[in-house]
Amino acid sequence: MKNLSLGTQDFQTLRERDYIYVDKTKYIFEMINDGRINFLSRPRRFGKSLLLNTIEKLYDGNKNLFEDLYVYDKWDWNKTHPVVKIDFGKGEYNSLAQLNDSLNDFLDGISENFDVKLKRRTLTARFGELIEKIYKKSNKRVVVLIDEYDMPISDNFSNISILNEVQKVLKNFYNVLKTCDAFIEFIFITGISKFANTSIFSTLNSTIDLTIDDKFSCLCGYTIQELEKHFKDHILNLGNKLNLNYEETLDKIKYWYDGYSWDGENRVYAPYSCLELFYFKEFNNYWFKTGTPKYLIDFLRNNGDYSEVLDPIFIKNSRLDPFTYEKIDPIAIFFETGYLTIVEKKIINDVIHYKLQTPNFEIESSMLDHLINLSFTLKKDENIKNKLITYLKNEDNKNFQKEIKGFLTKIPSRIHINQEFYYQSIYIAWLNALGFKVEGESQTNIGSMDMILEKKDYIIIVECKFSKMKEKRNEPIKPYKTMLTEAINQIKNKKYYEKYPNKKIIMVALSFAGKEVFTRIEKIDHVKSEEVLRKS
Repeated sequence: MKNLSLGTQDFQTLRERDYIYVDKTKYIFEMINDGRINFLSRPRRFGKSLLLNTIEKLYDGNKNLFEDLYVYDKWDWNKTHPVVKIDFGKGEYNSLAQLNDSLNDFLDGISENFDVKLKRRTLTARFGELIEKIYKKSNKRVVVLIDEYDMPISDNFSNISILNEVQKVLKNFYNVLKTCDAFIEFIFITGISKFANTSIFSTLNSTIDLTIDDKFSCLCGYTIQELEKHFKDHILNLGNKLNLNYEETLDKIKYWYDGYSWDGENRVYAPYSCLELFYFKEFNNYWFKTGTPKYLIDFLRNNGDYSEVLDPIFIKNSRLDPFTYEKIDPIAIFFETGYLTIVEKKIINDVIHYKLQTPNFEIESSMLDHLINLSFTLKKDENIKNKLITYLKNEDNKNFQKEIKGFLTKIPSRIHINQEFYYQSIYIAWLNALGFKVEGESQTNIGSMDMILEKKDYIIIVECKFSKMKEKRNEPIKPYKTMLTEAINQIKNKKYYEKYPNKKIIMVALSFAGKEVFTRIEKIDHVKSEEVLRKS
């Protein structure tokens, strides 16, 4: 089997060391021929850096690297251009000084590579001087490649005090590309979000946004054809380990990692997740650990209602336009960061509409965990925690059950797993996020408690019961009341409360089946607990 390109974003390294390379040069060739100034938004870990590096080697004229690729016999290898590549992923932007230092470091490094000396003092003047001097020295127009253009903004998303100044610096910096147009052959800019404030879209009037252009919907990511062509041996190897045949393995990979689309028709697999899967040979949530940008987390912490992202939704195309950081559409930010994707495109009253939903199981489970852990830590949701405490203390089962059911209905149906551990885990995550100190599977000498919620003067012992549904009548095999009684009796009979002497005890039973949940609350006076047990 060919080696996997985990952690390698350098095109030359991939080709020279015979790593797997999924040929995207057809799209690159068409993009270069279609327009001079291009922009592409894609989530993190989707191959944008490798894409830019491939373009760089193409303009360098490294013909041998492209042997057997689509562009090999179509490119004019005698036509080379100097390449100015700026990777914002390599800078630091925690302050305005760091931003300026990083930009100057970029310019200094590039000037050294081309052996030109910069004499200007201001940042924008030095950038313009760099492009012009490279052009005059080589007598060739310059190719400008900018990776992660929006990182200085996203890194300061929660730091409003310097965000405006950061954007002013970037606006002036990108404006140089317009003033140096006579010296530039081609521009390609990538990022995650389309921030209008940076003015790259207004400054570069002829910028072509390829983000939802159907011709380039497969520019990043793996199609099913590419996956089978380049990774067939790895697919077979994975199937052998998991005792699955080839088709079963493909189906499972599709369920976990396929489904991304930027035109509603062509779909691609998440490349980073697939590479990790084939390397570790087990299905897991790989993309979320490194693919979630900091500013999405900041956004979730500081904004209120984004519940509409949990279910498929039709939107006007205008909701995906460049936005300002002062007013961000939740739909746009979830789409650009990879948590939503286009599954359908429609024309309604002459206006383009897109249907958006989560692309696959990996993202659905990530979104579920992420939203649970962040959305319920918002200040306005402190009321939920206080309500639950009041309901429990007052044994107000009616309202407690209503709150518990309300949480479950927010979770998309497709994410539900028909197992007790699933319900137990999502409620532990939710209650932790609300501020309770929650322990799952707490051990005693005669068993384990499903959940323990600790407060200063009392302990809440939670026992969960689960029943599958009858196939024909769509009702639980075991009645809810029976499950609730079993749960309460289990707490009493196994004396789970003895682990917490001198604490008031509140017992909670939860019974699950399908998307239904029922509850029961009972108190135990710890001092009189043996008497309670005798009566029961």
